[in-house]
Amino acid sequence: VQLQASGGGLVQPGGSLRLSCAASGFTLDYYVIGWFRQAPGKERRFVAAIERSDRTWYSDSVKGRFTISRDNAESTVSLQMNNLEPEDTAVYYCAASFSGSLYYTGSYDYWGQGTLVTVSS
Repeated sequence: VQLQASGGGLVQPGGSLRLSCAASGFTLDYYVIGWFRQAPGKERRFVAAIERSDRTWYSDSVKGRFTISRDNAESTVSLQMNNLEPEDTAVYYCAASFSGSLYYTGSYDYWGQGTLVTVSS
């Protein structure tokens, strides 16, 4: 079982990035897939999640700027991030949850290794 996050990098404020989370070893469409982020010295926090039904959820800080989507046939989940701000700088993690609150890290069974997003001019 593996989740592989990719797509991070350095971007200027106002720019865009698209993160991708590739799943292997399990059936992606059975799980809720979430994105979390962790800034230096801070705890890991919820960013967005997509349910089996494709219903989506976002933190208030990214609502209207980020979009999560899934492609079960390709076993991938993407996070499109627009109008990025310096406060979005963090390591971004994707994770898979079979049950439990999608806002809570403890509900997630599998985690990717993280990809670094840096927003700076």
